[in-house]
Amino acid sequence: MSDITEKTVEQLEQLKINDDQETAPTSTSSEEQGDKTAQTSLYVGDLDPSVTEALLYDIFSPIGSVTSIRVCRDAITKTSLGYAYVNFNEHEAGATAIEKLNYTPIKGRLCRIMWSQRDPALRKKGNGNIFIKNLNEDIDNKALYDTFSVFGNILSSKIATDENGQSKGFGFVHFEEEVAAKEAIDALNGMLLNGKEIYVATHLSRKERDSQLEESRANFSNIYVKNIDPETTDKEFEDLFSKYGETTSIALEKTPEGTLKGFGFVNYVNHEDAAKAVEELDDLDFKGQKLYVGRAQKKFERMQALKKQYEATRQEKMAKYQGVNLFVKNLDDSIDDEKLKEEFVPFGTITSAKVMTTENGKSKGFGFVCFSSPEEATKAITEKNQQIVAGKPLYVAIAQRKDVRRNQLAQQIQARNQMRYQQATAAAAAAAAGIPGQFMPPMFYGVMPPRGVPFNGPNPQQMNGVPPQQFRNGPMYGMPPQGAPQGGFPRNGANSNQFYQQKQRQALGEQLYKKISAKTSDEEAAGKITGMILDLPPQEVVSLLENDELFEQHFTEASAAYESFKQEQQQAPQTEEAAPAAEPEQSA
Repeated sequence: MSDITEKTVEQLEQLKINDDQETAPTSTSSEEQGDKTAQTSLYVGDLDPSVTEALLYDIFSPIGSVTSIRVCRDAITKTSLGYAYVNFNEHEAGATAIEKLNYTPIKGRLCRIMWSQRDPALRKKGNGNIFIKNLNEDIDNKALYDTFSVFGNILSSKIATDENGQSKGFGFVHFEEEVAAKEAIDALNGMLLNGKEIYVATHLSRKERDSQLEESRANFSNIYVKNIDPETTDKEFEDLFSKYGETTSIALEKTPEGTLKGFGFVNYVNHEDAAKAVEELDDLDFKGQKLYVGRAQKKFERMQALKKQYEATRQEKMAKYQGVNLFVKNLDDSIDDEKLKEEFVPFGTITSAKVMTTENGKSKGFGFVCFSSPEEATKAITEKNQQIVAGKPLYVAIAQRKDVRRNQLAQQIQARNQMRYQQATAAAAAAAAGIPGQFMPPMFYGVMPPRGVPFNGPNPQQMNGVPPQQFRNGPMYGMPPQGAPQGGFPRNGANSNQFYQQKQRQALGEQLYKKISAKTSDEEAAGKITGMILDLPPQEVVSLLENDELFEQHFTEASAAYESFKQEQQQAPQTEEAAPAAEPEQSA
């Protein structure tokens, strides 16, 4: 009896274990299914910058009940980042939106819709993610999606494009299941797609690719040979390399006509044989020419090596001319290379002097003078800056690269605007407290001042002939401004000097703004560029107002710096948090 009881207990325990094992997958499966049906948030990418929440609501609301829509924008410039999030009340509505609206045009661009994945770890996980290259330029996101969707459910797919929207020839497809990704690789790798044989493989992270590259460098077996004599035969080339070990292939590259291109490849079975051939044959004199023999590199490696070499040369050149190369501008048209050199030769040894000219040989109004030592260059700046030469005051300073100048100008724009708004806010606070103003309010060009501060800059409408009396906050030109003594302008003392300097700056700013606003329809850009140029010394501003060519040069530089500043601000990942959170754009 006791044996039967013990056996029954064992059977019941075993049955309990089996029940647990059978029910566990069912529980997990139901949880996964619940997570999928709980998804109601969609990511909508590849949007035109002009797309708004209202437009997206009109497109998505017929599908189902929309709870919220958010176009992600830059925190500073408020320009669209090109993607948005659409939240539905129900999962089925989101699924329908993906099915019906994915890759449909919105303002001329095919939108890309997928479920929003807020967990970055899951987005970056490589399972089911494949890489496709050697794609025809005609293949777009929709064509890529249609080609691979037959293998399984796709979470996202994307063709890599350049800044002009042109395909780079490769893309990514992220499948929901890893099995579907493997089936796609087996079926499509090496197949022809629009006339080109495509390469399809599992996507590797940059870290994994770098690891593979280092491994291939350490264990290479394929070598590259160049500087080969055009009369070399296949037999001579093979005899030269085959003595170092067993090879799988030896090839001399030839033109369609059969003439040698001067290079070839040799692939060995063993790495040791390849390394020995490189060591002994590199720089060998073969048929009157010195051979180059080295490890065969992919195009990406060669480009990286050339880029490093270029950067090293550039840095060396910059270090060589640091502090000795001068930039000279506001040159008269009569100044040529020889006259420029004569002006600066008293200060030291000049290694080069060059006036920049147009294609027709006309002076551009600026040039460069290079000394042999920084001390000589410093002395030349001290003596020649603002000196009158041929009736014009020279501007002399250390020469800087264009990207450095643009970065400095962009920083100046930001700092100057911040300072002006602080001053204006302080003036408004003082006025609200009943404290009389002790200084001229700052000028705002193309930008509205904070509330409570009178607009003290040129107004675009006023420039077109509208009397200032029509503007509520506009200045009354010809009347004393706020903060000036009543009964007349100040005639002596520090306050008088500061007042007239401010009046002079305001008058120059008005003339500048009028010329600049005629060249651009963007009022904000006109204001910013005016402020940048107005930071120059007054005599320089006067000279460029009189000289259209000099004005054009300053306007071009300032405009380029402003555009560069705007692009940097747009690219900065400074989006604000919202529901759903403003995630970085999802990529496959």
